Amino acid sequence: MGARLESSFGWLWSAYAVSTYGTWVAFGAFPLIAVRVLHTSAFAVSLLAAVGLAVAAIVAVPFGPWVEHRAKRQVLVGMDLVRFLATASVPVGYLLGLLSYGHLLVVSVICGAAGIACTAASGAYLKHLVPSERLLVANGRLEGTLWVATAVGPPVGGALVGLFGPVATVAADAVSYLLSALAVLRIRGGDVATPRDPATRMRAADLLNGWRSILHDQLLRQLFLNAVTVQGLIMATGPLLAVLLLGQYQLPAWQYGLAFGVPAVGGLVGARLSAPLADRYGRHRTLVVFGWLRAIFPLGLAFTQPGIPGLVTVIIVEGLLITCMGVFNPLSATERLRRTPDCHTAQVLTAWSVSSKLVQATLMTIWGVLATRTGPLTAITIAGVLLLATPLLLPAARARRHAVAPAA
Repeated sequence: MGARLESSFGWLWSAYAVSTYGTWVAFGAFPLIAVRVLHTSAFAVSLLAAVGLAVAAIVAVPFGPWVEHRAKRQVLVGMDLVRFLATASVPVGYLLGLLSYGHLLVVSVICGAAGIACTAASGAYLKHLVPSERLLVANGRLEGTLWVATAVGPPVGGALVGLFGPVATVAADAVSYLLSALAVLRIRGGDVATPRDPATRMRAADLLNGWRSILHDQLLRQLFLNAVTVQGLIMATGPLLAVLLLGQYQLPAWQYGLAFGVPAVGGLVGARLSAPLADRYGRHRTLVVFGWLRAIFPLGLAFTQPGIPGLVTVIIVEGLLITCMGVFNPLSATERLRRTPDCHTAQVLTAWSVSSKLVQATLMTIWGVLATRTGPLTAITIAGVLLLATPLLLPAARARRHAVAPAA
């Protein structure tokens, strides 16, 4: 990359990093506030997560065409400021004694929908800033940042809660969005927006353009179906694993944090290995192999037992899973950007995020019901068995020749 190009991506990367660290520092903040400050029930806490996720996804559906026809830097700054104002209202409401469950739900929806718009805009902007041959390296850097934030953020957030109270992490998250907006403003150079005839009004059918582009391309369609299914099943088991370890097995909170903090280091390792492995073995082969591996390891959680053996099992299984995801995710994200027409990038990314969040919310609800009838470990095992079938949705060997070049 040239110096200016490297600098432009550096500021985009910085914006992503600071907002991601803020998100993970505040990880679990809303359920904590709902329980300790508002004294809501367990059902209400689960509802806060599932409904917030689903409503945010539905609200974000029109954002695809809207983001597509607007300068991406302006969208990123605007959505960061929206999230700053929304999250900052939580500590303000707490200090004034006005905080309520409905307030948390509205903020969750606003931040979720704005986050989908940011994902679409940043992906399209990344494709504009970075040459095609460097996209995998750039996505690897972003993926590595995500997993480091995953490892570091929750312990830092726990310390902030212990020192300053339950809304301290939400305040930190709000500041991170403001810093992210300032970093985006430092990006120099051109912007990207798909031209639109001002005399042409947006139709309802335009909202489906993202899904049409995904379904039109065979490899993109296969990656999409695999991604939303795998992410949905993995996310569905997250709350159940917390119930199993913290509830039934009475694991101390610090050990529970260790069980998910240590494996996240594997994500950084996988992200660093993604480009070298693709160079040596080919993008398609690496994508398929690690797509299979990331579907196999979660079944190991079925052997989780009480005490230290169970803790070690979770760390090993999650470490292997996250390492494979660290390799797979940058390859998948790069292939998605390469195969998506420039005029539909934001719409494809919006459709992808909306679908993923809706599937996650649905499966989290279904697995919550399943766990109440069978127990959390049985429900986790069922998800692991179903994950074994998800690699069948990946592109087969015969599709390798289609994976070499992006779609026209």
